[in-house]
Amino acid sequence: MSPNTASSAGKDKLIVDEEEVLQAVILADSFNKRFKPLTTHKPRCLLPICNAPLLDWTFESLALAGVQEIFVICRSHAELVKTAIKNSKWSKPGAGLKIVPIVTAKETFTPGDAMRDIYTHGIITSDFVLVTGDLVSNIHIGDVVREHKERRENGQGRHNDDGSQTEWRKPSDASSLHSFPASSRGDSAVFVIDPETSKCLHYEAVTGYPPKKYASIPREILNEHPEVEIRNDLIDCSIDICSVEVPSLFQDNFDYGDVRRDFVHGVLTSDLLMKSIYCYIAKEGYAARVRDTRSYDSISKDILSRWTFPLVPDDNHPGGHSYEHLRGNKYIAKDNSVILSRTCKIGNNTLIGSKSQIADNAQVIASVLGQRCVVGAGSIVRNSYLFDGAVVGPNCVVEHSIIGSGVHIKERTRVERGCLIADGVVVGPQAKLAPFSRLSKRRQDSDEEDEEFEDAEEQLEEEDDDEGEDGDDEDEVDSELEDVEANQDPEALAKLGPGTNAIIWPPPTVDEDEDIDELEHPDNQRLMRIGDNASDLVLSDAGSITSSESESESDDDDDDEFYGSNPASSTTSLPLSTPSNLVAQADSAVISEFQQEVKQSLDRAFAEGHSVDNAAVELKTLRMASNVSLRLVREAVIAAIVSRIKIMAGGGIPQRQEIASMIARWGGLIDKIGGVDPVETVEVLQEYCASSDRLPLFGQILAALYQDDIVDEDDIRAWHGNSKSQGQGVKPTSLQDNYNKCWITGAHMIKQFDEQDSDEESEEESEDGGESRDPAVKNPVTKEFPSESADSSEEDSGEEDEGDTDEDDSE
Repeated sequence: MSPNTASSAGKDKLIVDEEEVLQAVILADSFNKRFKPLTTHKPRCLLPICNAPLLDWTFESLALAGVQEIFVICRSHAELVKTAIKNSKWSKPGAGLKIVPIVTAKETFTPGDAMRDIYTHGIITSDFVLVTGDLVSNIHIGDVVREHKERRENGQGRHNDDGSQTEWRKPSDASSLHSFPASSRGDSAVFVIDPETSKCLHYEAVTGYPPKKYASIPREILNEHPEVEIRNDLIDCSIDICSVEVPSLFQDNFDYGDVRRDFVHGVLTSDLLMKSIYCYIAKEGYAARVRDTRSYDSISKDILSRWTFPLVPDDNHPGGHSYEHLRGNKYIAKDNSVILSRTCKIGNNTLIGSKSQIADNAQVIASVLGQRCVVGAGSIVRNSYLFDGAVVGPNCVVEHSIIGSGVHIKERTRVERGCLIADGVVVGPQAKLAPFSRLSKRRQDSDEEDEEFEDAEEQLEEEDDDEGEDGDDEDEVDSELEDVEANQDPEALAKLGPGTNAIIWPPPTVDEDEDIDELEHPDNQRLMRIGDNASDLVLSDAGSITSSESESESDDDDDDEFYGSNPASSTTSLPLSTPSNLVAQADSAVISEFQQEVKQSLDRAFAEGHSVDNAAVELKTLRMASNVSLRLVREAVIAAIVSRIKIMAGGGIPQRQEIASMIARWGGLIDKIGGVDPVETVEVLQEYCASSDRLPLFGQILAALYQDDIVDEDDIRAWHGNSKSQGQGVKPTSLQDNYNKCWITGAHMIKQFDEQDSDEESEEESEDGGESRDPAVKNPVTKEFPSESADSSEEDSGEEDEGDTDEDDSE
């Protein structure tokens, strides 16, 4: 995005008074250690996501929102942050943004300390936007800023409220990864909101583990407000519109450490402050922050899936890189420096930086490679993130991990899920990293880098003596590394290979006598790390509780006490998860009503000839109103399209033309409803055809979807490799045979793909001596698939899933 374009586009929308500059404050420090050891020598805000530092994504988000002046508050590694700001395009003349780094005192250990330091500096002169340095957002916040100003000026509320803070939140949908930004199971909250004024009446933080089933709401809230909304499905976007008085509230209350759990809770429960907080629930746009490695993975995939448009890799990339966007959300650097072997496989949702190399028979699937990365012959990189200069040797496997800059993974090494490997580490050969291992370099291997680091720090200190102390970061880092290095297990180190320079960080533990915040407890942190499904933990979400367990719990006398109100208590306890039989009844009613509304909407769209975009907008609105899963919408759309395909007598060419016409007109609606999941599209198509009279048309409809680029070869292979596609576990059992017929049709198509690939390779070898071709470009396949293939007895063993999947493949 052009800085001039971004700032001018939002300026008219945001600033009520043209002379008043909209300020923003970025808290660059994370104040936790969830990315250690990747953040040992750099702050989280400078870690790359989709090959651009997180801080640059935050600058882009604020520029898009119309912010004109930004204060970056930093303590840890302040010299690196200042250098990054100095080198940013937003610091260039005419950028339309003024960015000022503010180095806080070394005693700044919490967001509350940072806010008190902001008050001390006296830099805030008007309402301001408060965000963190790991924000990714495309939301225009103009309307909220105006509402905030008007509310404060008009003095809404019973206590002459000044609207001291407006929080921005989005509804969550746990059933669909890409429908909204990623929600953390380990760090959520319950909100009680006045639906008429959007005023927040009560806030209660909720951790995923240990499980919490009840929220306690003060009874006076229910007495004073005849109608309230109780929400525990909201995602914290960490975008706050604050009045100028907010920093002073932190200054007056030194026990405010966390913005949410201390400040918000303190304001809402205090009768003396006379301040109010309002919640704005966004219905459109994308906003999320990289709170942990799990959200790092989710947000990366959201960026690649273009949920952050216009902030996408091929347009407005914050790092200034240029990528070509290929089908399946594959992004290849445009400078023609990427070397892709003819036999390598590039899966969907993948980004490859400039000067990177993918060798013969290597696979890169749903991953991000930085610049100058190398993936050796026969290696597999799946759902992982390689920073600049990372090298993966031949015949290696890297799964669900984050690999730092300059890391060298030598041949035949396996990096299991959840691993974090810091910059410059060498592992292997023939090593096997245990799941969730954390590695960094030995200190003696970092001496030269440390000297350069100290020289740069001294130079910056000389230039900025009047800006405060940077903090004693290096002493803290050296002390921590010294402790880790002194307690290494020789046997564990031996498994890292003879050429390693790594040390292994111990798993987090808690002493029984230690008083630790529930949020930072190791068990709760498991819900926040990449690759960990925490399946062995008993959680409080409804999806982890079986019907029999819930029903037995609801019959227990102890539980019954919580459903009524205790006359002696000033609070009313509400269950966060009601018994599943009641939930099932309520969900069934909502789903039934939603399906009926979707049917009526699609009937109107087909009858009145609506555009695909308009039909999609109406479906999105219905879905948000009903809060149902994206799959239900996809099922309704596919059923509506397929059911309207006329069955032509005799089949043949007329039948194919009828199918092609319908898919060409309405097929695009499948991917316009709020998420692109082609594998699920094939699954839903099979499910509908197998249970209807459209079974003989399955192969021709699938071919039409392929020809219209709604699904591709990798998607069909991924679906075909799923055991359910063969009818395993399908109920009722009478449908299993129909499922198997669809699966046989898929096998026939895959066989044609293979034959076509073989023919083209033979032609290339004979004509041009085997010149390389781009593996990201789909091979043409014959357009005609026999209609009787669904009844064919031909069977195919299928192929391994080479697409975007979270399942572990045996190597």
